[in-house]
Amino acid sequence: MIEFHDKQKEALSYLAIDNECRQLLYGGSAGSGKSFLGCDWQIKRRLKYPGTRGLIGRAELKKLRLSTLATFFELCTKYNLIAGKHFTYNGQDHVINWYNGSQIILMDLADMPSDPDFGRFGSLEITDYFVDEASEVTEKCINILNSRVRYKLINDNPKGLLTCNPHKGWLYREFFDAQRSGSIRKDRRFIQALPTDNPHISPVYIESLQMLPDIDRKRLLEGDWDYDETKDRLYEYDDLLRCFRPSTTLGDKFITADIARMGDDRTVIAVWNNLHAEKFVVLKHKPINEVVDTINDLIKNHSVRLSNVLVDEDGIGGGCKDYLHCKGFLNGSKAVRDNYMNLKSDCYFKLGELISSNAITFEGTYKDTIVKELEMIRREKIDSDGKLRVTNKEDLKKRHGISPDFADAIMMRAFYELKKNFGKYAFA
Repeated sequence: MIEFHDKQKEALSYLAIDNECRQLLYGGSAGSGKSFLGCDWQIKRRLKYPGTRGLIGRAELKKLRLSTLATFFELCTKYNLIAGKHFTYNGQDHVINWYNGSQIILMDLADMPSDPDFGRFGSLEITDYFVDEASEVTEKCINILNSRVRYKLINDNPKGLLTCNPHKGWLYREFFDAQRSGSIRKDRRFIQALPTDNPHISPVYIESLQMLPDIDRKRLLEGDWDYDETKDRLYEYDDLLRCFRPSTTLGDKFITADIARMGDDRTVIAVWNNLHAEKFVVLKHKPINEVVDTINDLIKNHSVRLSNVLVDEDGIGGGCKDYLHCKGFLNGSKAVRDNYMNLKSDCYFKLGELISSNAITFEGTYKDTIVKELEMIRREKIDSDGKLRVTNKEDLKKRHGISPDFADAIMMRAFYELKKNFGKYAFA
């Protein structure tokens, strides 16, 4: 038997009983059962009211299929609803047809330059809709979608459910702040649900939220809508300057290297004594065999275990890894921690933690360059309900005119700290 927590029950009450409520925003943090609520509502509406037509939408159809739809089918299984008997899913048309004539349309709601007025909605007519991660969808899109709710209305009452995490956009203005000030539209409701409202949530998930950077912890765990959206830095400037000093906390030796890509001209190699970068080597316009020879010399001179040598494997760095028989770092590969977009983002956020906690230090030969490059690294899409990420290298090069090669070589050292803290991880 499926049990709902109190906030979900309150939301279902608005959606089923409150005839004045036509549009509900539910959420305000991660882990509050948003997708579960929306999918459950859509399933039960379609079964209870034959011949009706719902819509489940998200900015990207791919994310909808991989995330929201997975929750949908999980619920169907729990309700003993069998594909081919109770419903069929047409993956080409993105439509779920029910045995009683009801339908659920799955739709991509992203803005498209070729379709600024959402003409693709065309003659769409629906009974109700559920938009997951609505902060990724524009107000204009939702308004147009809302105007299409006119097909076989239940009790002559159009209904729309939106879910999101805290976001400094139109949802903040129209729902959260409007309800706080008492000026919310009469046909709208807002329910803030936190992870702590959900008794079924895993303690491990709560722990993962508690370990997020401060701004993300406040937003996704504490449901803080008034977070400072300008805080896209991963560390404070003063904390970064403090890193340039000798260190007495020494230990295992490491080498991390950002290898020059095709068309680029600079390889940066960092030699580490524990978390102290004691030497930086810069190679310009050098072929791969000279890069390999240089790293081999550093391995011998500093007595570095091969398992502690990590080179950027993207581009021609793959050849360097093969020659050295060391570990390879693929920037876009799977993150160690679940809340991060990719391995590079995970490591940069970990580096930010090491810098902020005064745990990592650098020798000062290239101080100005290192400060400049690390200052370039920014949190990307701070309002996104997706995973945490940093600006990619190509965008940084276009924006600043230089490649953050020192920053990337330093960032890779954070991988070993992630590996140490979060268990065994398979290198590429």
